Amino acid sequence: MNSIPAPTIEYGTLAPLLVVFGAAVIGVLVEAFAPRYLRKSIHVPLTLLSLFGAFALVLVQVLRGNVPTAPVAMGAVAVDGPALFIWGVILVLSFVCVLLINDEGHFVASAAAVPGSADEEEAEATGGGHTEVYPLVLFAVGGMLLFPAAHDLLMMFVGLEVMSLPLYLLCGLARRRRLLSQEASMKYFLLGAFSSAFFLYGTAMVYGFAGTVSLPGINEAMARSASLDPILMLGLALLGVGLLFKIGAAPFHAWKPDVYQGAPTPITALMASGTLVAAMGAVLRVFWVGLGNLDWNWRPIIWGVAALTMIVGSILAITQTEIKRMLAYSSIAHAGFLLVGVMATFGSAEQNAVSLKAILFYLAVYGITTVGAFAVVTLIRDPGGEAGHLSRWAGLGKRAPVLAGVFAFFLLAFAGIPLTSGFFGKYAVFAAALNSGTQPGDSMGGWMAGLVVVGVVASAIAAFFYVRVIVLMFFSEPAADGPAIAVPSMGTVAVIAVSLLVTVGVGLYPESVLGVANDAAHSLFIR
Repeated sequence: MNSIPAPTIEYGTLAPLLVVFGAAVIGVLVEAFAPRYLRKSIHVPLTLLSLFGAFALVLVQVLRGNVPTAPVAMGAVAVDGPALFIWGVILVLSFVCVLLINDEGHFVASAAAVPGSADEEEAEATGGGHTEVYPLVLFAVGGMLLFPAAHDLLMMFVGLEVMSLPLYLLCGLARRRRLLSQEASMKYFLLGAFSSAFFLYGTAMVYGFAGTVSLPGINEAMARSASLDPILMLGLALLGVGLLFKIGAAPFHAWKPDVYQGAPTPITALMASGTLVAAMGAVLRVFWVGLGNLDWNWRPIIWGVAALTMIVGSILAITQTEIKRMLAYSSIAHAGFLLVGVMATFGSAEQNAVSLKAILFYLAVYGITTVGAFAVVTLIRDPGGEAGHLSRWAGLGKRAPVLAGVFAFFLLAFAGIPLTSGFFGKYAVFAAALNSGTQPGDSMGGWMAGLVVVGVVASAIAAFFYVRVIVLMFFSEPAADGPAIAVPSMGTVAVIAVSLLVTVGVGLYPESVLGVANDAAHSLFIR
């Protein structure tokens, strides 16, 4: 009788992932057995230490040159250079977001209580709170780490769900504007469930064509096929819907403004930074590794999605009067800019590495600037919660010049103004796209130049609504009943300071991050 071989798991290579998931499981046990008054004092150091430890393990692998040359966990997880870079970025972003989450006043005392009811008032009066926020965040971060590193579609689906399910819950736990928060959670859950169903059904159809869910195996099956199978094309379309939903690309973007507005702002910061980084990594993994032999089929579709996303995000942001909704549409536009880099894949391996380097750099600098911007938003408050309406930000530069100046700088970075990290991010992506369009034999060379023109125009439109907020803050008179400026905690100060230093530092000296991204980009497991 033949014995079943034991699976081979490279625990050392997967250590960053295992540390985060292990800490999340310990957090669940803390919720189950620790007294309520001790839980937060255990959760906060556990969460921060696990994220810091996972980041240290990533650094150890990189500095020792222990980057694997083949997928691990029996081919299910690809811990290559881009995956380690994305892991490092996600862990840093998650660490600073936890510092924001730790501040008091963001989360409801009792989510089960009806908003405005006596039960909710009693929970707030007795100092109740949802300390399970911390293990939920760790599970979400673990999913963010697994999602872009998955080397087969089933493992990618597992990462997608582990990332998404905790976020559905966290979006509905805002302390203020409870109904808006619960509505955001329900919308995110329903639309996210649809996108997950599309992804899973697409996986089944691709498996029906290729006989495998492994990304390199799918690529090889397409190379052997003499014609395009309708099942394959439909399956890839469904996969694309699921992935594009997660990055908020048009026309799958409708969830973003509502969810960003209703969710607790620290959770919005985590989604706008970490989730986008993870989802874009998964897009790269599927389209570059799994669909490398279908460049000429998927690139025209992504061209249209990228152009539509940049235009929709930039134009609709102008019409917004709520600060978090404006930043949501800004995030949609930036997803379009990133898709420009995804398009720049035709040509030599070196050209593809240049494009990948640009995308990784963009993800890192955009993510940290986004967290800093939302950290500032948490400090501008009305009696009913954060001052979301733009009219409440009028004259902020005269009441709190330092805070307004920092927020203005983050907005300029989003706009891609020179001497900010955002400028070099956009420049790297657009330059990679133009260079890709000049490669011999690329039938889309002229189209790539056109896409870059659309990106430049969209950037100019976006600069308008960023500058509009700056003008409102510095050139308008503050209202007599203007919002209060909350005294920031040490955690919030640290988040804003780190975000500002990175945005300024990378804007002045981009070579450091570009060098790390370049090294990571040359070790993608294409085959």
